[in-house]
Amino acid sequence: MLRPSILGSEMDEGKLQRRKRERRSKDMERMQQNLRVRGEGREIDEKVARGLERGAQERAREKGAAVKRKEESSLKVCTQVLLPYLLAGLGMVLAGLVLGIIQVSDGQNCCTSIIVFTSLGVSLSLSLSRSLHRKLATKANIGRLDHSNEKWTLVISNLALIQVQATVVGFLAAVAAVVLGSFSRGRIDLDQAAVLCASSTITSFIAALSLGLVMIAVILVSRKVGINPDNVATPIAASLGDLITLSLLAMISHSLFTHMNLVYLAPGLCGLFISLIPVWVVIAWKSPQTREVLKSGWQPVLVAMSISSVGGLILDKTVTNPKFEGMAVFTPVINGVGGNLVAIQASRISTYLHLWSVPGVLPRRMWEHWPNPCTTFIRSGVNSTSARVLFLLVVPGHLLFLLTIHFLQAGHVTVTITFTAFYLIAALIQVGLLLYIADLIVRLTWRMGLDPDNFSIPYLTALGDLLGTGLLALCFLADWHVVNGV
Repeated sequence: MLRPSILGSEMDEGKLQRRKRERRSKDMERMQQNLRVRGEGREIDEKVARGLERGAQERAREKGAAVKRKEESSLKVCTQVLLPYLLAGLGMVLAGLVLGIIQVSDGQNCCTSIIVFTSLGVSLSLSLSRSLHRKLATKANIGRLDHSNEKWTLVISNLALIQVQATVVGFLAAVAAVVLGSFSRGRIDLDQAAVLCASSTITSFIAALSLGLVMIAVILVSRKVGINPDNVATPIAASLGDLITLSLLAMISHSLFTHMNLVYLAPGLCGLFISLIPVWVVIAWKSPQTREVLKSGWQPVLVAMSISSVGGLILDKTVTNPKFEGMAVFTPVINGVGGNLVAIQASRISTYLHLWSVPGVLPRRMWEHWPNPCTTFIRSGVNSTSARVLFLLVVPGHLLFLLTIHFLQAGHVTVTITFTAFYLIAALIQVGLLLYIADLIVRLTWRMGLDPDNFSIPYLTALGDLLGTGLLALCFLADWHVVNGV
């Protein structure tokens, strides 16, 4: 009678034991799953930690570089800038002598177009080389050129980008020069237009390539020896840029004019260099940064060309007027010095922004969207210090350049005390305005989320040429009135 109940109880205990075993197995599976998740979580946490550590190291390195920049005194900035600045000015003096030779040469029948192109092509070629210098100098200052793979990728892609821009800009500048020159001549000679287009395209290509290689070497060497590339690369580029570009323009255009009877020579050479553009585009497209500039970086270059064309017209109207005799010699000097100094300042401000903030947001020490001149020149800070040093270099530098022109010209250009006073006033006005405008433009482009290294320098170079040429013309006019008592 008791046996069925005993069997039932045994069955219940068996079911209970099975349930316990199933529950334990489920608990074990759950624990194993949790352990796996925790393990994966630890791996993820380790990856995040490693990433944060690398980011902290990069920020520490950048902050270290920023602290070094912050500690740059006026004396240190001056000692690093002075020698390259003087060498650059002497190079511009030689470039002015070359331009004076082009002006008085009757053998080049389209002298008007060449003079106009000089203001456009030289300005834009130097603008592109300065843009390359500024981008690489900024990358060097924040430590992006310390790693071999990243360094050479940045260098090659930016050099290819400059070749694309130089070829396109050289051709467009020549077309603009032909059109603007026709206003004075009343017609367009197609053979001479082809010669100028070929000369400008070849000149821009060779000058951009040679200056780009020099800039890369200067920046890498400066980084190795502990010199701020922002202080030395721009003056060295300027010392070579004007002279190389004008000398190449004179030699190539003279050679093509000599062989003008070969009808297809100039168009063929022009077409050859333009056909290389796709090759440079493919190389530049490999870097995301240069790819973005290829797509959206043409506006400042074209706007700068339009601004420089006004300076070209002023130069064209004055070089043949007796009141402005010798103006062609001084134009590269005043324009080059102004563009040189403002490029140094713009590069330093851009590097400061890259170190202390992100695009779209101004750092705490540069919180003003539209600063007044006191903020640019008087307040304490690394950027104000450099602005004061660069402004004070104007007078001694130009005095040396004027003295050099006076001796090299051997009486062809008379440098009087009256002219010197007017010239120095014009140079101070030009550089003071440019340094203040640079502060505004760099802040504006940064707030818009744009890289100032790509977008600000063409505007500043073009404004420097326009201000320099216009103020120099007023200087010659005022001196003529004083000398003649009118």
